[in-house]
Amino acid sequence: MARQTRVVLNCVGPYRFFGEPVVEACVENGASCLDISGEPQFLEGMYLKYNEKAAQKGVYVVGSCGFDSIPADMGVLYTRDKLKGDQFQPNVVERNFKGVCVHDGTWKSAVYGLADEDNLRKLRKKIGYAPVPVVGAKLKKRGFLFYNREFKEYSIPFMGSDGSVVKRTQRYLHTELQETPVQYGAYVNVGGLGSVIKLMFAGMLFLLLVKFNFGRKLLTKYPEFFSAGRFTKEGPTQKQMDGTSFTMTFFGEGYSEGQDPQSGKPNVKICTEVKGPEPGYVATPIAMVQAAVSLLEDAASLPKRGGVYSPGAAFSKTKLIDRLNSRGVEFSVISRPEV
Repeated sequence: MARQTRVVLNCVGPYRFFGEPVVEACVENGASCLDISGEPQFLEGMYLKYNEKAAQKGVYVVGSCGFDSIPADMGVLYTRDKLKGDQFQPNVVERNFKGVCVHDGTWKSAVYGLADEDNLRKLRKKIGYAPVPVVGAKLKKRGFLFYNREFKEYSIPFMGSDGSVVKRTQRYLHTELQETPVQYGAYVNVGGLGSVIKLMFAGMLFLLLVKFNFGRKLLTKYPEFFSAGRFTKEGPTQKQMDGTSFTMTFFGEGYSEGQDPQSGKPNVKICTEVKGPEPGYVATPIAMVQAAVSLLEDAASLPKRGGVYSPGAAFSKTKLIDRLNSRGVEFSVISRPEV
């Protein structure tokens, strides 16, 4: 298959078990490869193992081309470009994410990913990432649980792969294109106090079980029970998909012209938004297919050499955002930059 095409869309999962043979076949046979993985260990492991081989072959291996993590990664770049500043803090919040039901393949990825965090740290040490410099005021991390005044409900840090993907993009843009890196924090709204109590109980049980082999077997065997119905072996019904959408809101901060980032606080603010249909089964294929179209039709705007890339690193200069806008994944400015 890889010999007969220019681009392969790799939709297997969990990728830690099934993803690498597809990447290997594509690199060896000269086909580019896109996936929808939200598993940092797989994504960064492929970078370590295949980046140079892909560069030699002139092919592009681009991970996280679904809901994980095109809306977040491209949303950060969109906000940065609209702000026209040197530093901003996007506080990513997913709203209207209720009634969602997800296939248990995503659940399994989360179970095995959290169980293997030690190996992810070892992998990153082996890669030897260069630190991303901080320009301007350092982004303050919020607590594990806080009341979000912008949305008048409680929020927690987003535990998905978006943060690591965005950081890889910012590192690439800084080291390869000498662009000023931005700092990033991702959070998700969880609702009122009742929802917080339920979430904390479920989270503690999940973190306890994921540490042990028998616990992981229970979690993967009964996803619907341990996720309160959000993850099932059957996936969502058509009715559930029709009634689900997502919204990410980005709050950006930066510096006006003449303001020294090293000697003062950010003095410019902006708010942007990325919204779209049901994330897993509607928005993800839209994002993946349009990323593939961009790879084929915007070849002159891709990185000059092949390799293993994050979405923002691969598509920052392409027309991907325009393509997504025309197909229902919409990027917009909510409030213009204000000093």
